[in-house]
Order: sequence, then structure tokens, then C-alpha cells
Amino acid sequence: MWVLLAVAIVVIGFALRLNAMLVVAIAGIAAGLISGMSPVKIIETFGTGFASSRSVTVFVVVLPVIGLLERHGLMQQAGRLMSKMKSMTAGKLLTVYLAVRQITAALGLSSIGGPAQAVRPLVVPMAEAAARRNHPRYTRKMRETLRSYASSADTIGLFFGEDVFIAIGSILLITGFVDATYNLKLEALQIALWAIPTAICAFLIHAPRMWLLDRKLARMAAEGGDDIDVDTTVEPGHTVSLPSGGNPEQGIRE
Repeated sequence: MWVLLAVAIVVIGFALRLNAMLVVAIAGIAAGLISGMSPVKIIETFGTGFASSRSVTVFVVVLPVIGLLERHGLMQQAGRLMSKMKSMTAGKLLTVYLAVRQITAALGLSSIGGPAQAVRPLVVPMAEAAARRNHPRYTRKMRETLRSYASSADTIGLFFGEDVFIAIGSILLITGFVDATYNLKLEALQIALWAIPTAICAFLIHAPRMWLLDRKLARMAAEGGDDIDVDTTVEPGHTVSLPSGGNPEQGIRE
């Protein structure tokens, strides 16, 4: 019963919006002391848990790399590449990305895409370049709509694709919970096979929405009403280049 005190520490810590890692660490120490573990054993358990799941810290290396790539023009190069593909539109591009994201997630390659490593530095600049080529007056409202569609393509592709892969954490969690709670014997392969129709339906439902995005952007461009043209708007923190001898306050988007 006293072990539940650790749960109360987590609830209170999160309610007070304290540092999540600190709250969880304190709750773990409290649970260990209540259960009779020695301080040395608690530290040993922390070390073993961190070493066995150290792969979760990979993002600490990945994020700075993505930041450096963006700093040196990754997003601009993606936009230039798309400007050379005349037949590609924003809707077609996001449809292709949805399919690629879902297929790779189904093969267990769920880390290939993602909002930080793919959507922001690659997919969105390419989609925006395609949209701006077809709609010279590219408004802020159109930009927000396109970015929301790009995020949805990534989320839906991953969510419904990863369940097809039998070694994904959600599948193992389902089988482990059901086997332990209801004394049943679930096979991970069966759950993965039943996830295939769901994944296909998700693609058939969402892909047409991506495909119709071009019409929606055209309609929004015709309606007007949003006079902000992002061509002349430099986003806060965005990489800019300055003309030789130019005013630092007059940044020009690369």
C-alpha cells in the first residue's frame, strides 16, 4: 500500500509542473526505499535501467545534427529540388509521403520519418515550394493548412503503419497485458495481421484528402482575405542571408 506513495509523488509533481525527470527519479527512489531496497541497490537499478534503454537518448545527438543541416540550408535545398519537379504538387507529394511513412513504419523503420527529422526540414519546404509555384500568392492561411496536412500525413502513416510490425512496443504491450491479465495466449503475428486491413483503410481514407489538398489551396488562394504573403515575412529565428553591405534589419530569405 505504501508503494502507491510513489504514484502520488508522480501525480503531485506533474500537477505542479515540476521537472518530469526529477519527479520520476524521486518517485523511483521513494518506491525503492519503501520496498526495502538499500541506497546502493537503488542506484544500481537506476544504472541498469538507463543502460538497457540508452537508445532513447539517441535524439540528443540527432536533434543538433538536424539543426546544423537546417542552418546550412537543408530546407532551402529541399525547396529548390522541388522547384525542378514541375509536375509534382503539394497534394501529390504529401500522398507519396503518407505511403512511404506507412510502409516504412510497417517494416519497423519508424524512426526514418517524424516531425523533427523529416516533416519540418524536408517535407514542408518541398510541399511549400510546390504550392508556391502553383499559387504565387501564398498566404499565411494556406501555409498553416499545408503544414497541418503534412503533420497529419506523418502521424497517420506512423500510427496505422507501426501496428503491422510485430516487434513494435504497442504489439508486445497488448500481448503481454492480455496474456498476464486474462490468462490467454495471444500471438503477436495475429495482431499484426489484423492490423493490415486497418492500415489499408486508413490510407484509403486519408490519401484522397491529401490528393484534394491542391484544390483546397486553389480555393483559398481565390478567396483571398489573408493579405499576408509569406514571401516577404521572415519567421522568428529563421536563417537569413544579408546582402553585402546591407542593413542587418533587412534580412532576405535564402
